[in-house]
Amino acid sequence: MQALPLNALRVFEAVVRLGSFRAAAEELCVSQSAVSHQIRHLEEWFACPLFDRGGSRPQPLPYAEHLAATLGLNFQDMHQACQRVHRISASSTLVIAAIPSVATCWLIPRLSDFRRRHPEIDIRIIYAFHGQTIDFGEIDLAFVFAENQTQQAGTDTHLFLRGISAPVCSPAISQSLQGKSLQDVNVDIQILHDSNSSGWEQWCRKAGNDKILESAGLTFEDFNLLRAAVLSGQGVALCPLSMVQEDLAGGHLVQLSELTVMETYNYYLIERSLSNSSTQKSVDAFKNWLFEVRDKKSRTG
Repeated sequence: MQALPLNALRVFEAVVRLGSFRAAAEELCVSQSAVSHQIRHLEEWFACPLFDRGGSRPQPLPYAEHLAATLGLNFQDMHQACQRVHRISASSTLVIAAIPSVATCWLIPRLSDFRRRHPEIDIRIIYAFHGQTIDFGEIDLAFVFAENQTQQAGTDTHLFLRGISAPVCSPAISQSLQGKSLQDVNVDIQILHDSNSSGWEQWCRKAGNDKILESAGLTFEDFNLLRAAVLSGQGVALCPLSMVQEDLAGGHLVQLSELTVMETYNYYLIERSLSNSSTQKSVDAFKNWLFEVRDKKSRTG
């Protein structure tokens, strides 16, 4: 048997998957006649037809459909393998995925310091979304928020910051409470939620004050929206203290109570296991900088 006609097999898989010669030609950026030529070449190589040409358009025969499905899986594996090799052989760009809270409140404000220390390292920052699987085939490091983060295969997990949360508000709202602790207040306070109210429900149980939950409140899907709302004086929000540390230190927000929740949640840095020594050096440099800055801030803050 002659060598596999890989180009013809690729064209054939596209025809079956997309349902027509025309669609395959558009995807592969070739003419429709070129697609027809490759299909004829493949049928000659197999010495049997692959399509039933009795209708208005060629239909793949049952064994051809099975062949196309198998080829599709293998082409996908080949594509992913090539991407991995491309990342190793291409640039040493460090790809970091971060959930919005970490990206906006912690990482980006401090990133210029890392760039000053390591101008030779190119960085790409992308969003990671809470609850969604992270593809470490494309990402070197990821910041996530989780409860009791477990080790993932092919990765190393590092505790970054605690997720302990407390009620915070603007100075104006704090003044309206006249020095009273939030758990002792029985006034109509606008409560701000993130994606759900479970945090507030937990806090109110600990405080023994369900009056707060009577407020309809406002819900914000993204932490950055929640933070913007509480900074603008829209109400009281439960926020991770590590993410609003700068706002509290600068007097832009006030912590209303020492009573905290979310003690079992933390921010983690997940590191992909690497074989590329160039990228590993960049990862190590970033980790060393990250934890140095974090520890320095905790000692001075």
